[in-house]
Amino acid sequence: MLAAPEDSEFRRPEDLAGRIIATELVNVTRNYFRAKSLEVQVEFSWGATEVKPPMLADAIVEVTETGSSLRANRLRILDTVLESNTRVIANKDAWAQCDKRRKIENFALMLRGAMEAQDRVGLMLNVRKENLDGVLAVLPALQNPTISTLSDSGWMAVNTVIEESEAWQVIPRLKHAQAQGIVEYPLNKVVM
Repeated sequence: MLAAPEDSEFRRPEDLAGRIIATELVNVTRNYFRAKSLEVQVEFSWGATEVKPPMLADAIVEVTETGSSLRANRLRILDTVLESNTRVIANKDAWAQCDKRRKIENFALMLRGAMEAQDRVGLMLNVRKENLDGVLAVLPALQNPTISTLSDSGWMAVNTVIEESEAWQVIPRLKHAQAQGIVEYPLNKVVM
């Protein structure tokens, strides 16, 4: 996305003629402005690009999914520079070789797992057996939660995966349903 400070005079790409654009996507940004016949100075951005305007750059080009980081830094989206998606492309000769194909498939599996883990967290908790149904009633699960008996047979351990955005509502409800030792943890991969 092409973005500029909310309180700037920049409303469209043409307003940035002769200005400095910070980005990690130098060639993409240059090609974008070249296609619009606009002369700008494109500078490589080390680190958090969103904080560059207005002191170090007039605008930025940044990769974003939701735009929340841009909004948090009081930046206005001026235009979509490029839309993209993730793809795994394999060489036909490599795909024809069993060992290489297995590596490619494993890579794709791990990449999908990392993508599935985005915006999800793991939850683990303990609950007395008599309170288990109450906990399960408030617990959204990816499929079904994993339930195991603890060394004290009157207690159960529950593990599950939920949407990160639900944690703020779910954890207090779990506590109210008598869950204890509730742990929320980040996920690196969720393989379906």
